[in-house]
Amino acid sequence: MVPRPRSGARPRRAPIVVAAAVAAGWAALTSYLPVAVVLGLAQLSEEAASLGGALLAGFAGWLLGHWVPLQTPAGPLHLAPLVLTGLAVWRLARAGVHATRAIGARNSRSPRQTAVAAAAVGVGYGVIGTLVAGLAGTGGLHASPVRAGLTLTVVGTLGALIGAAQTTGVAADLAQRVPSILRDGVRTGLVAGLLLFAAGAGAAGLAVATGGGDAADMIGAYRTGVAGQAGVTLVSFAYAPNATVWSISYLLGPGFAVGTDTAVRTSEVSVGALPAVPLLAGLPRGPLDGGFGAALLAVPVLVAMAAGWLLARRMLRSAREYTGRGRAASDRAPVGWPTFLAPAAVAGPVAGLMVGIAAAASGGSLGAGRLSEIGPVAWQVAAVATAVVGAGALLGAAATRALTPGHAPDRRPR
Repeated sequence: MVPRPRSGARPRRAPIVVAAAVAAGWAALTSYLPVAVVLGLAQLSEEAASLGGALLAGFAGWLLGHWVPLQTPAGPLHLAPLVLTGLAVWRLARAGVHATRAIGARNSRSPRQTAVAAAAVGVGYGVIGTLVAGLAGTGGLHASPVRAGLTLTVVGTLGALIGAAQTTGVAADLAQRVPSILRDGVRTGLVAGLLLFAAGAGAAGLAVATGGGDAADMIGAYRTGVAGQAGVTLVSFAYAPNATVWSISYLLGPGFAVGTDTAVRTSEVSVGALPAVPLLAGLPRGPLDGGFGAALLAVPVLVAMAAGWLLARRMLRSAREYTGRGRAASDRAPVGWPTFLAPAAVAGPVAGLMVGIAAAASGGSLGAGRLSEIGPVAWQVAAVATAVVGAGALLGAAATRALTPGHAPDRRPR
């Protein structure tokens, strides 16, 4: 029989090195396997397939998803598939949760234990990245082990910090200490950013669907059989979030590039010869006409107004609930304008930062030639998003407050 622990004895804790190594290794494995499978399918030919080649290609693709540039015979490859990036961050957040629980820091409210757990997972992840970069270099694609180690250490630490902070309760403590105006503003900015991503995904999907014939022809041009074409399609789907961010940049106005000295905007489309990539089949053929272009550019403003409307509705609902707990409606003073407008103003920079980071992550290069510049200019997208979301959220919140009965400006005689 296994002896029972004595009453009041502390639960056994795993050493931080062991807990972090296991958590980081599992996060790396679960984010690597889908890459190896997809790239293995993409490399299939009707004659033969190489398991070793698929594994090495999976190593290279896994590193690329963590923003580690690859050196190829055609030049540097530095365009991260954001589906893989999102998968890796999610697995790292779970690694932070598991490492924190293993060392007994759950609900500890300790910033130190949170940082230790996240940093330990990050270091373990960086060691794995260094080893993978050495292995990937044997397959014709080369990555700097030092660059890979440092990059994956940073990515691993930040990803694990998300899960560790939630598990220890540090995230909840920080949220409670933030002033309500700032907290509401951050929430509204995140909502506006997510709505922008939804609008961008819809526009990108519509564009690809419109050019579906060209995309099918491009996929059919790969003489790799059904399995290989399925792999090529899945690789294209891995870059779907990149296309979503480029679509947001297009809707906001700055647009994006698909090569040096190119521009894709509502007012200008200037591109040259492009590779046979199905995702590029949805690129616009030319500038939009005045009416449709103006309607398309109004989408981000409407999205921002919707975020402001949601903010105002939430605040009005909170005010009604407060009234229902003991104050008569006739005795309740109207919710003040600053309560609505200050969070709406904060939402602009929050959404701008969110979209700007996504724009920076979505770009890169596909070699040293003309395709060395792909994607939007991050600071331009962030600046426009800040202005559009800030103005739209202010307008939406103000209109909702003014038009809601019982919350018009107080004109009762004093």
